[in-house]
Amino acid sequence: MGSFGRASRTVNDSVEEMIRAKLEDSRRIVVKVGTSSLTLPGGGLDLEYMGDLVAQLAQVAGDSREVMLVSSGAVGAGIARLGLPSRPGSIPQRQAAAAVGQGILVQAYEDLFSRFGLDVGQVLLTREDLVHRHRYINSRNTLSTLLDFGVIPVVNENDTVATEEIEFGDNDNLSALVAGLVNADLLVNLTDIDGLYDGDPRSDPRARLLSFVPEVTPGLRAAAQSPGSSLGSGGMKTKLQAAAICAGCGVHMVIARANEPSILPRILGGERLGTLFPAASHPMEARKRWIAFGADPAGAVVVDGGARDAIVDRGASLLPSGVIDVEGEFGPGQSIRILDEARGEFARGLARYSSGEVAAIMGAQTHMIEEILGELRDPEVVDRDDLVLM
Repeated sequence: MGSFGRASRTVNDSVEEMIRAKLEDSRRIVVKVGTSSLTLPGGGLDLEYMGDLVAQLAQVAGDSREVMLVSSGAVGAGIARLGLPSRPGSIPQRQAAAAVGQGILVQAYEDLFSRFGLDVGQVLLTREDLVHRHRYINSRNTLSTLLDFGVIPVVNENDTVATEEIEFGDNDNLSALVAGLVNADLLVNLTDIDGLYDGDPRSDPRARLLSFVPEVTPGLRAAAQSPGSSLGSGGMKTKLQAAAICAGCGVHMVIARANEPSILPRILGGERLGTLFPAASHPMEARKRWIAFGADPAGAVVVDGGARDAIVDRGASLLPSGVIDVEGEFGPGQSIRILDEARGEFARGLARYSSGEVAAIMGAQTHMIEEILGELRDPEVVDRDDLVLM
């Protein structure tokens, strides 16, 4: 077992070394920076840090690369300007703080980037902008056009209108979705920790930084969600979600400490910093990325073991005969989760029938659909072309 573990580490080290060496070739880069890195302990923006970050971004952009910035900090800037003692608990107060702070934040970036002859463009997104297919495409076109003009897009969640129903909830997932949206090569997630550890470095002196994580496994996800887990510190749960999204979209992701000197040029220079999550070797095509990560599932269907095997092993569509339960309410064309008998999600797709219709035809053979519903629109509940394995 020990020798196998050492052999695995040797293989991983070689793969990591190869990938890090090629990061220099990344042409389209998304950089995400969090509130804790951008704001001062007493409130307000840390302009000294922002100036250093912008200088690094300008250096990276000056090497014939396209750079996008996903930046938090609007609410924090608004809190300071409004003189609030702490982060607002109510949505209207948070939206008001974001409305005041967003202008402060973007003005700061405009001033700092102008020193390097670079323009910025503000792009505010909500979850709905990525859930609806036409808005998803419009968002992609806007960001791509800004890059074509040589403008640095500064992206943030639109906290002035976002509610719990339509918000991303964090900029980790937003940055990963944006990276997939624009077909980026690399996402650098700058935060207040060095990366992913195998223990809690605050209490365990033996905790080791994981330089390379080949895959975001179910076990790793479960550990990040466990109360008191070391993986739950530093917002690691959402960072692992972001890494999984990036992998499926063909984007490498690195988690690294924001205040490490010259962190961006050093990562692109192949230096072993932070934690590297590699892109999948066979990423999803653009439309299936939207089905997997952009569209917000409205409900779910539970399938039996035979249907699961047919979908996973033989690339089959989901037929009504394999459905054993329906959860939630959804209409034709909406995204749904496809669950196995243990209620674990293994696929996602666009439903051809509503939840009520699926409930009526589940377990039935295809030739019985017309008799049950009075019409046969499609033989499948989810067609393979509209289905993604998760």
